[in-house]
Amino acid sequence: MTGPPVTRSRTAPASGLHMYANYSGEPGSIASARDLARDFLARLERRDGAPVPERVAHTLPLVVSELVTNAGRHAPGPCLLDLRDLGHAIEITVWDTSCVLPHAFRTDPHRIGGHGMEIVARLCSDVRVERAAGGKRVRTLLDLA
Repeated sequence: MTGPPVTRSRTAPASGLHMYANYSGEPGSIASARDLARDFLARLERRDGAPVPERVAHTLPLVVSELVTNAGRHAPGPCLLDLRDLGHAIEITVWDTSCVLPHAFRTDPHRIGGHGMEIVARLCSDVRVERAAGGKRVRTLLDLA
Protein backbone atom coordinates (compact mmCIF):
# COMPACT_ATOMS: atom_id res chain seq x y z
CA MET A 1 0.00 0.00 0.00
CA THR A 2 1.28 3.47 -0.75
CA GLY A 3 0.32 6.79 0.73
CA PRO A 4 -1.37 7.35 4.07
CA PRO A 5 -3.20 4.49 5.79
CA VAL A 6 -6.88 3.97 5.21
CA THR A 7 -8.65 4.84 8.44
CA ARG A 8 -12.27 4.22 9.28
CA SER A 9 -14.21 4.73 12.47
CA ARG A 10 -17.68 4.35 13.81
CA THR A 11 -19.49 4.62 17.08
CA ALA A 12 -21.69 1.64 17.76
CA PRO A 13 -24.02 2.06 20.75
CA ALA A 14 -23.60 -1.52 21.95
CA SER A 15 -19.82 -1.74 21.67
CA GLY A 16 -18.47 1.80 22.06
CA LEU A 17 -16.00 3.57 19.86
CA HIS A 18 -14.21 1.48 17.23
CA MET A 19 -11.40 2.64 14.94
CA TYR A 20 -9.05 0.72 12.68
CA ALA A 21 -6.45 1.26 10.00
CA ASN A 22 -4.33 -0.76 7.59
CA TYR A 23 -0.59 -0.11 7.48
CA SER A 24 1.93 -1.15 4.86
CA GLY A 25 5.03 -1.16 7.05
CA GLU A 26 6.49 1.69 5.00
CA PRO A 27 8.24 4.56 6.80
CA GLY A 28 5.66 6.57 8.69
CA SER A 29 3.40 3.63 9.55
CA ILE A 30 4.36 3.58 13.23
CA ALA A 31 3.87 7.34 13.62
CA SER A 32 0.51 7.07 11.84
CA ALA A 33 -0.53 4.27 14.21
CA ARG A 34 0.39 6.43 17.23
CA ASP A 35 -1.64 9.28 15.72
CA LEU A 36 -4.63 6.95 15.35
CA ALA A 37 -4.27 5.98 19.03
CA ARG A 38 -4.23 9.64 20.08
CA ASP A 39 -7.24 10.39 17.87
CA PHE A 40 -9.07 7.44 19.44
CA LEU A 41 -8.41 8.87 22.92
CA ALA A 42 -9.53 12.36 21.84
CA ARG A 43 -12.79 10.91 20.52
CA LEU A 44 -13.33 9.04 23.78
CA GLU A 45 -12.84 12.28 25.69
CA ARG A 46 -15.25 14.20 23.45
CA ARG A 47 -17.84 11.46 23.70
CA ASP A 48 -17.59 11.08 27.46
CA GLY A 49 -16.98 14.75 28.28
CA ALA A 50 -14.09 13.82 30.57
CA PRO A 51 -10.36 13.29 30.05
CA VAL A 52 -9.00 9.77 29.89
CA PRO A 53 -6.60 8.95 32.73
CA GLU A 54 -3.10 10.34 32.10
CA ARG A 55 -1.65 6.82 32.40
CA VAL A 56 -3.87 5.66 29.51
CA ALA A 57 -3.04 8.74 27.41
CA HIS A 58 0.67 7.86 27.65
CA THR A 59 0.35 4.09 27.50
CA LEU A 60 -1.96 3.57 24.50
CA PRO A 61 0.36 5.21 21.92
CA LEU A 62 3.34 3.29 23.36
CA VAL A 63 1.58 -0.10 23.21
CA VAL A 64 0.31 0.60 19.68
CA SER A 65 3.82 1.64 18.63
CA GLU A 66 5.38 -1.55 20.04
CA LEU A 67 2.82 -3.85 18.39
CA VAL A 68 2.92 -2.14 14.98
CA THR A 69 6.73 -2.04 15.13
CA ASN A 70 6.80 -5.80 15.75
CA ALA A 71 4.43 -6.40 12.85
CA GLY A 72 6.54 -4.27 10.49
CA ARG A 73 9.79 -5.81 11.64
CA HIS A 74 8.79 -9.48 11.64
CA ALA A 75 6.00 -9.90 9.08
CA PRO A 76 6.02 -9.49 5.33
CA GLY A 77 3.15 -7.39 4.06
CA PRO A 78 0.55 -5.23 5.69
CA CYS A 79 -0.83 -5.12 9.22
CA LEU A 80 -4.17 -4.06 10.64
CA LEU A 81 -4.55 -2.07 13.85
CA ASP A 82 -7.94 -2.23 15.56
CA LEU A 83 -8.89 -0.15 18.63
CA ARG A 84 -12.15 -0.80 20.44
CA ASP A 85 -13.69 0.79 23.54
CA LEU A 86 -15.09 -1.92 25.80
CA GLY A 87 -16.19 0.52 28.51
CA HIS A 88 -13.77 -0.75 31.17
CA ALA A 89 -10.80 -1.14 28.82
CA ILE A 90 -9.48 -0.46 25.34
CA GLU A 91 -8.98 -3.57 23.26
CA ILE A 92 -5.91 -3.26 21.04
CA THR A 93 -5.58 -5.79 18.23
CA VAL A 94 -2.84 -6.01 15.62
CA TRP A 95 -3.07 -8.56 12.81
CA ASP A 96 -0.11 -9.25 10.53
CA THR A 97 0.93 -11.76 7.87
CA SER A 98 3.45 -13.79 9.87
CA CYS A 99 2.43 -17.10 11.45
CA VAL A 100 5.34 -16.90 13.93
CA LEU A 101 4.00 -16.08 17.37
CA PRO A 102 5.87 -13.41 19.37
CA HIS A 103 6.83 -13.88 22.98
CA ALA A 104 8.25 -11.85 25.81
CA PHE A 105 11.89 -12.61 26.53
CA ARG A 106 13.21 -12.94 30.06
CA THR A 107 14.19 -9.59 31.51
CA ASP A 108 17.77 -8.76 30.56
CA PRO A 109 18.93 -5.16 31.03
CA HIS A 110 21.95 -5.87 28.79
CA ARG A 111 19.87 -7.02 25.80
CA ILE A 112 19.49 -4.46 23.04
CA GLY A 113 16.06 -4.70 21.43
CA GLY A 114 13.51 -7.44 21.86
CA HIS A 115 11.64 -5.66 24.64
CA GLY A 116 8.38 -4.97 22.77
CA MET A 117 6.24 -7.84 24.06
CA GLU A 118 7.82 -7.48 27.51
CA ILE A 119 6.64 -3.84 27.57
CA VAL A 120 3.16 -4.74 26.29
CA ALA A 121 2.78 -7.53 28.86
CA ARG A 122 3.76 -5.17 31.70
CA LEU A 123 1.41 -2.36 30.66
CA CYS A 124 -1.63 -4.33 29.55
CA SER A 125 -3.80 -7.12 30.83
CA ASP A 126 -4.96 -10.25 29.06
CA VAL A 127 -2.37 -10.38 26.27
CA ARG A 128 -3.38 -13.03 23.75
CA VAL A 129 -1.44 -14.17 20.71
CA GLU A 130 -3.07 -16.51 18.23
CA ARG A 131 -2.71 -17.70 14.69
CA ALA A 132 -5.37 -16.25 12.41
CA ALA A 133 -6.25 -16.51 8.74
CA GLY A 134 -3.17 -15.49 6.77
CA GLY A 135 -0.99 -14.73 9.80
CA LYS A 136 -1.47 -13.97 13.48
CA ARG A 137 -3.35 -11.67 15.79
CA VAL A 138 -2.07 -10.04 19.00
CA ARG A 139 -4.90 -8.84 21.20
CA THR A 140 -4.55 -7.09 24.53
CA LEU A 141 -6.54 -4.95 26.94
CA LEU A 142 -5.51 -1.60 28.37
CA ASP A 143 -7.62 -0.98 31.47
CA LEU A 144 -9.22 2.47 31.64
CA ALA A 145 -9.41 2.62 35.44
